[in-house]
Amino acid sequence: MKKVTILIPCYNEAQSLPHLYCALENLMNVCSKYEWEILMIDDGSTDTTLTVMKDLRKSDRRICYVSLSRNFGKENAMLAGFDYATGDSLVIIDADLQHPPLVIVSMLEKWEEGYQDVYGKRITRGNEPLLRKMLTSFFYKLIQKSVEYNILQNVGDFRLLDRKCIEALKELRESERYTKGMFAWIGFKKTYVEFETKERIAGNSHMSYKKLLKLAFNGISSFTVAPLRWSAYLGFLVSLIAFIYSVFVFMKTIILGEVVQGYPTLVILILFFSGLQLIILGVIGAYLGKIFTESKKRPVYIVNEYEK
Repeated sequence: MKKVTILIPCYNEAQSLPHLYCALENLMNVCSKYEWEILMIDDGSTDTTLTVMKDLRKSDRRICYVSLSRNFGKENAMLAGFDYATGDSLVIIDADLQHPPLVIVSMLEKWEEGYQDVYGKRITRGNEPLLRKMLTSFFYKLIQKSVEYNILQNVGDFRLLDRKCIEALKELRESERYTKGMFAWIGFKKTYVEFETKERIAGNSHMSYKKLLKLAFNGISSFTVAPLRWSAYLGFLVSLIAFIYSVFVFMKTIILGEVVQGYPTLVILILFFSGLQLIILGVIGAYLGKIFTESKKRPVYIVNEYEK
């Protein structure tokens, strides 16, 4: 009998977990030909999430949990799930029921056909704010032009991974993670199933615009040096414009005999070039910071408690 692990990263999801478990119990009854494991990762929750996990485990021994020592972030919590999962395949699902559990039935069918990475593709993004949709679309267009492989748009973490994919992902131990890029990078045979994004069953999204911006920059800087190339191109372009302008001013002064003026222009140019240099140095500094972080080789997460 094949074993399927359902991985649920959790941060302050005490209200959602009982509802999710009821839905998963229905799924497991429908797909009784599989052996099931529900692996919950408590990512340093400050509410009663861990207590709810323990209570659910008392009623169903298929549930196991890993409690991290603090909040390491969803990306790192998923790596903990990859490390502790024992199934032949693994399904990542959010605790808030925005990912309909019954879609997993279609994912399993695709897996049985031989696909190793079956990802859920959103038909709609629900009631997501317009600004967030626009920024998300811009980010995917930007990163797609920066990397050599396909970073899928309207695709999140909701997916089924074969054991081969899990073992490959466990090899990628970088501290600042962008798992969506990793899913694309490892390759393997992929396909998708479509689903409608549901509303959260409880609570609010933990992803603020600040966190999304950080994740976006981390995604670009983790998989490409394109920002460094863009900085070099921008520096070359600005230098070329400055050279052409200086030749124009020189020829104008020689031919027309005009007095060289432009104190305000000079100040503006100095401020412009100074700002440009600081931006470029900031991009370089970001990459140096990633090198510094990775060179320390600290563990990606620390486990406080585990029950299998």
